[in-house]
Amino acid sequence: MAEKQPEFVVSDRRRFGAEGELRPDANIEEEKPAAPPAKPAPPAQAAPPQAATPPPAPPAPPAAQPPTAANAEPGEEEIPEPPTAEEQHQQNEAYKASTRKIDDMIAAAGKAGPGYMEMTFERVIESFYMSALIQMGALRQEGETPRVDIIGARQTIDSLEILQEKTKGNLNDREKTLMQNVLFELRMAWIEITNAVASSAPKPGAAPPEKK
Repeated sequence: MAEKQPEFVVSDRRRFGAEGELRPDANIEEEKPAAPPAKPAPPAQAAPPQAATPPPAPPAPPAAQPPTAANAEPGEEEIPEPPTAEEQHQQNEAYKASTRKIDDMIAAAGKAGPGYMEMTFERVIESFYMSALIQMGALRQEGETPRVDIIGARQTIDSLEILQEKTKGNLNDREKTLMQNVLFELRMAWIEITNAVASSAPKPGAAPPEKK
């Protein structure tokens, strides 16, 4: 038995005929009016200008302080903070106790010695004086070859000059006279030694002495 073919219905959806007339069976849909264009949003109002905030005031410069280990001038050697008065007192007492122990040990050993001479300003000057003479070879033990230290002797003499300048107005007449005499003698000895060294030095460009 032949199968029944499905029926197809063709619907003519044209609105106008061949001559351009409107077909009576045309499905006319009412045209919906186009939606009016959306109104543009009003521009945002700018915030009223605010008064400019003044810049912060610069920090006040630090108060001037005397140079210490923390704020020493460039090029200056930093010096550590000094010990307190209590620390200095305790250290001085401990130093004296140690010296007494050494004196007791020497006395118990029965060793005779020149004994300890308490240091004074005059002995300080004499110590510099003796050191400079030894450095210039003017003072030595018998039979010992002198060892001249020109640079060391110059530093010792310069140290005495600094000491003389720093103690100016604080010395009695005896100490002042001793300082002047010591510096005078050491400078004279220095001049003699440097002249002798200069005269014994070979002249620039001079031929060396011939060997015999």
